Amino acid sequence: MRVRLFIALAALAFASCKGGYSFTGGNVGDAKSIYVGFFDNNAQIVNPEMSQIVTESIKDIFVQQTSLELNDGPSDMEVSGAITEYSLRPQAARGPSEVAQMRFSIAVNVEFTNRLEPKNDFSQRFSRYRDYDADLNFSDIETELSEEIIKELTEDILNRAIANW
Repeated sequence: MRVRLFIALAALAFASCKGGYSFTGGNVGDAKSIYVGFFDNNAQIVNPEMSQIVTESIKDIFVQQTSLELNDGPSDMEVSGAITEYSLRPQAARGPSEVAQMRFSIAVNVEFTNRLEPKNDFSQRFSRYRDYDADLNFSDIETELSEEIIKELTEDILNRAIANW
């Protein structure tokens, strides 16, 4: 009997909650929909697949970790932006003319609009990187490193938009 009473009270408590639930600990408020615009690649080095990968990754994380429904037009929340950096730089030297470690970086500029709560709008640059052994061929590890970086970038964007971190 106590178990049934507990379940009934829990169901009543959840039903009376206002605002959307998010697995990130954030709150989507009364928002029901989100639009994610195509992220153009404006970086000096252009990986032809990167725009599509970044755009789809942002769509995926918002759909999977919030209650928002993805729309193709005007929505309660909108995310747009561009890839602004896709770069390789020497990070550590092994000797006077030899590189020991390289740094691979990806950065995106994001415009976030919350039509229901404009005070939460933002425009921000997000950047992540991975260091790797310079003896490795970058083309052999590029996909793995970019997947790791994009995962972190999309988490950062979601957290800033929903959890306001």
